[in-house]
Amino acid sequence: MPSRPAISLWVEQLQSKGRYTFTRTQAESETKRSFVAAQTALRRLKEQGRIVSPRRGFYVIVPLEYRATASPPASWFIDELMRYLDQPYYVGLLSAAAIHGAAHQQPMVFQVVTSKPTRKMLVGQVAIQFSMSSKVEKMPVTEKQTETGTMRVSTPETTAFDLVRYQAGAAHLSNAATVLAELAERMDAQVLVSIAHLVRLPDVQRLGYLLDAVGEGNLSGPLAKWLDTRRPRAIPLRPGESADVEVDQRWHVLPNEELEVDL
Repeated sequence: MPSRPAISLWVEQLQSKGRYTFTRTQAESETKRSFVAAQTALRRLKEQGRIVSPRRGFYVIVPLEYRATASPPASWFIDELMRYLDQPYYVGLLSAAAIHGAAHQQPMVFQVVTSKPTRKMLVGQVAIQFSMSSKVEKMPVTEKQTETGTMRVSTPETTAFDLVRYQAGAAHLSNAATVLAELAERMDAQVLVSIAHLVRLPDVQRLGYLLDAVGEGNLSGPLAKWLDTRRPRAIPLRPGESADVEVDQRWHVLPNEELEVDL
């Protein structure tokens, strides 16, 4: 009869093979332990800081060099975590901008866009914040290599639209404009136009206005021509706040916030 490896040894074997995630079901099955025995062993490993659990039944192995933060970086396990949750996703907003080299300030949280409301996760000292989009599977993404595999990351153009849609996630409009200025050289004007129909019209208006504000008229020009055929109504730059200001005729935006771009 083959021996049953202890769960602690099994976890070490996973790590030696470059695997950093597993489920409770896998632990039970591959070590032939009962639910109670597996739970007891996994709880002990959590108390020792050797594993962390972002969601019930899903575990991440914590290498020795990451014991201080109680978790490896989110990029090590985000793809497997979202597969476990059975939710389409992409890494977005400031996290995506940083991956594309527009890292004016490193984001304090790891930002992910997914298809349903998902509460924020604190994995050790690593915070993962989620935004919801019904178009998560339609927006252009790119596969990026990580230390443990790959993850889906929004393209620069998708990132740009998300920065104006999820203004709270972008920190504030001035920060979004600063990031857009850095991201501009990686964006394609025609790609922006090709995906404009996938986002809300106000997002197109606000993005165009911000691109103009940071001197990226070459990027915003084709988008302005596209917008002209849609007869947009006037909208505030910052949603929900009125101001007695003159509407920008190119984008039909009421500039109700003064931008302070840090270039």
